[in-house]
Amino acid sequence: MRSERHALAVVGGGVGGMAAAIAAFDAGCRDIVLLETDVRLGGVLPQCIHAGFGLHTFGEELTGPEYAAKFADEVKSRGIDVRLGSYVTSLGGGKNLTVMSGSDGAYELAADAVVLAVGCRERPAGALTIDGPRIAGVMTAGTAQRYINIDGYMVGRRVVILGSGDIGLIMARRLTLEGAEVVCVCELMPWSNGLQRNIVQCLEDYGIPLYLSTTVTGIEGKERVTGVYIAPVDENRSPIRAQQRLIPCDTLLLSVGLLPETVLAADAGIALGANGGISVNERRETAAEGVFACGNVVQVHDLADFVAEEGRIAGENAARYLTGAASGSSRAAFETAAGNGVSYVVPERIGADTEEAELFFRVRAVYRRARVVVRCGGETLAEIKRPVMLPGEMQRVKVRLRGAAPVEPVCVEIVAAEP
Repeated sequence: MRSERHALAVVGGGVGGMAAAIAAFDAGCRDIVLLETDVRLGGVLPQCIHAGFGLHTFGEELTGPEYAAKFADEVKSRGIDVRLGSYVTSLGGGKNLTVMSGSDGAYELAADAVVLAVGCRERPAGALTIDGPRIAGVMTAGTAQRYINIDGYMVGRRVVILGSGDIGLIMARRLTLEGAEVVCVCELMPWSNGLQRNIVQCLEDYGIPLYLSTTVTGIEGKERVTGVYIAPVDENRSPIRAQQRLIPCDTLLLSVGLLPETVLAADAGIALGANGGISVNERRETAAEGVFACGNVVQVHDLADFVAEEGRIAGENAARYLTGAASGSSRAAFETAAGNGVSYVVPERIGADTEEAELFFRVRAVYRRARVVVRCGGETLAEIKRPVMLPGEMQRVKVRLRGAAPVEPVCVEIVAAEP
């Protein structure tokens, strides 16, 4: 098997990977290889034909393909080595990649630094406990999005959507515009897991009902779906089957969560965080020296702009690492911790020499007029009052660490809240 060596390998050609490659180049690194499995750059963005991208990054509203094209043009203008149709099958401990390519065959690629930007995947039907046969008409919302927007296939005419993630909400609107009837969106939790703006623009504007604390309990049909059973759930999220009812439909879309795509990292022995994503420090360096990660493989973001922002952080710090800057994985560090009402905190570690850091987190429930408090030992590092916090929306807070000692964890918690 042939082998080659490069300064930086970026795995994943979505917006996070492209932003990382661009930032590394602009920080002085010229030997960059960008590896992408698809036939085009952009990750999932080419199938996201709706507007709403780019307001934070470019100050204008763009469709997914337009947004991806801006980054792809920047990559091209810098002459970065882009290899499409390239699958990284292993990381060899972190920086020794095995690559499979239809055009170049199999080869080994050693890198002095690596950025992992491989995104996330949808939770499939097999992960759910829904009674009924495995028949046509059941698919994830992202699969339906690709069928309609890329392949030109209509997936159904009467649709029920399980889960209120953003992809499901956006597909409710897309299907309606294509002439389908979206009967309802069912959400297991007592709150939506999508952005509030998508609930308004994709459901309320089109008169599509959202049933909270409701799930799908069964599927009817032989060769294709003919209906689904839905039922409310109790306080333990168990279906109340005595109240279930049959909804005639020909399609069930699943929008029940996104999972960071961590198989490569886990196989290489790279530590994962409490949220299931790759554990990183404030530089977006993993526990493996010289291996960085960004985007949805670290934490599932609300907006592509935030993925790009994290890509830039990873790319800039990968370039700094290549110039001989101290590795974050070997520095003394604060640990971060999720306190009351918080699901997880990213980054999981903050270098002791860091004066200011930005923490990302999600809340466990809906909170109104609550305070976000960040503490280290007995010292309060930050305290901010927020009118409302939703589980479906990423929260962020900046903290100053100068003078604090990395003895106790930096804990983020919700206090004086009204859930």
